[in-house]
Amino acid sequence: MSAWLISLLENINGLLWNGPILVLLSATHLIFTFKLRPQRRLFYALRLSVTPEKTEKEGGLSGFAALATTLAATLGTGNIVGISTAIALGGPGALFWCFLTGLFGMATAYGECYLSGLYKKKQLDGSYVGGPMYVLEQGVRPRKLGMTLGKFYAICVICAAIGAGCTTQASAIADAAYSTWKISPHLTGMTAAVLTGMVILGGMKSISRFCTRLVPPLSFLYMGACILLLWQNRAFLLPSFTLILSSAFTGRAVGGGFVGGGFLLAARFGIARGLFTNEAGIGTAAIAAGAAGSSRPERQALISMTAVFWDTIVMCTLTGLTIVSSLLAHPGSSAGYSDAGLTHAAFAFLPWGSAFLTISLMAFALATLVGWCYLGEKGVAYLFGETGVHSYHLVYIVMIYIGAILPMGLIWSFTDLVNAIMVFPNVLALLLLFRSIKRP
Repeated sequence: MSAWLISLLENINGLLWNGPILVLLSATHLIFTFKLRPQRRLFYALRLSVTPEKTEKEGGLSGFAALATTLAATLGTGNIVGISTAIALGGPGALFWCFLTGLFGMATAYGECYLSGLYKKKQLDGSYVGGPMYVLEQGVRPRKLGMTLGKFYAICVICAAIGAGCTTQASAIADAAYSTWKISPHLTGMTAAVLTGMVILGGMKSISRFCTRLVPPLSFLYMGACILLLWQNRAFLLPSFTLILSSAFTGRAVGGGFVGGGFLLAARFGIARGLFTNEAGIGTAAIAAGAAGSSRPERQALISMTAVFWDTIVMCTLTGLTIVSSLLAHPGSSAGYSDAGLTHAAFAFLPWGSAFLTISLMAFALATLVGWCYLGEKGVAYLFGETGVHSYHLVYIVMIYIGAILPMGLIWSFTDLVNAIMVFPNVLALLLLFRSIKRP
C-alpha cells in the first residue's frame, strides 16, 4: 500500500516540480532579485540581526528571536538528509541548483517578510501575528477572494507543519538513532514527543527562548565539523566544484550508489530540497517575521532574509561539498548507505564523526519540531482562534510518534507535494502586491 502511495505522490510531484513549480519559483526569484536587489544589503542585514532596535514595539519578538525561530524551522534535516537525498537522486549538480535557489530566494524571502510586517495584526495581549494568510486576507481584492485564499493557505500551513515540520523530523530522528545505536523508533518517537511537548506548551516565549539558545551554537559546531572534513579533502575541492558545475546540466555520476539523471532531475531535486530547507517561496518565514515587534517592515524583512543565506548558501553548500569531496577522496565509501546516508558516509572519516552527526541531526530536528509547531499553530489560530490551539498541540505531539515509525520515502513525497501547493497562493500574493514592497 505504501509503495503504491509513494509512487502516486512521486508522479504528481514529478509533474509539478518538473514544470509549473520550477518555472514559477525561478521567475519569482528572478523578478524580485532584479527589481528589489536586497542581496546587496546582505552584510547590513547580518549586522541588523544582532543589533537591538530602539523603536521596537512592546509585545513582539526581537528581530533576532524571530530569525532564530525561522532558522529552527529550516535548519536540520533539509541541510543534512535533504541535501544528501538531492545529490543521490539528482546527482552532484543538484547542489548547484540548490545554491541558486538560496541566492535568488533571498529576494523572495525579503518580499514575503516585508508584506507580513506591513499587514501584521496586534493581538489583545500585545503580541503580533502575521504571515501570508493575513497578507492574502487584507491585501488581495476582491476581499472575499483574499479571505478564501487566506484560509486555504492556513490549511496548507497546518498540513505542512504535520508533514514537513513534524513527521519528516521525527522520522529523521528515529532513523538516525536506529542506524547509529539501534534504538527502537517507538522509543525515539515517544522521547521526541515528550521533549517537544515540554517546550511548545510553554508558549511563544518558551519556543523563542529554546530556539535562540540551541540553534546558533549547534549551527556553528556543525559548520566547524564540515570545514574540518573539507580541510582533510582539500586536494579534491577543485575537482568537486568542477564536477558539481558540469553535472548540473549533464547529471554525471560520482560513483558508489547513485547516478543522477540530467538537467531536469538535477534541477528538480536541487530546487525542491532547496525550497524545503529555506522555504523561500512558501511563505512560512513570514509567519515568524510577523511576530516581530519591529516598527519598520523593511528592517525585519532584511533580518529574516538572512535565514535563507545561513540555511542554503552556507549550511547546504558546506554539507554538499563535504559529501562530494569525500566521495571523490574515498570512492565507494557510500556503499552500504541509503540515499539519505551520504552525509553519514562523509562524516565517518572524522573521529566520532558518525555519533556527532547523529546527535547534531537529532538536535536540529528537535529544534525544527519546535519551530514548525509554532508555524502550524498560527494557521490553527487563524482558522479557529486560540481555542483550537490546545487540540492542535495534542495532535502534533501524537504525530511526532507516528512520524517516527512511518516509511521515510512516503514522508518526503508528501512533504514535496505540500510545499508545491503552498507556493501558488503565496506567490500570487507576492506578485499582486509587488508595488507595496519597498526596496531596501
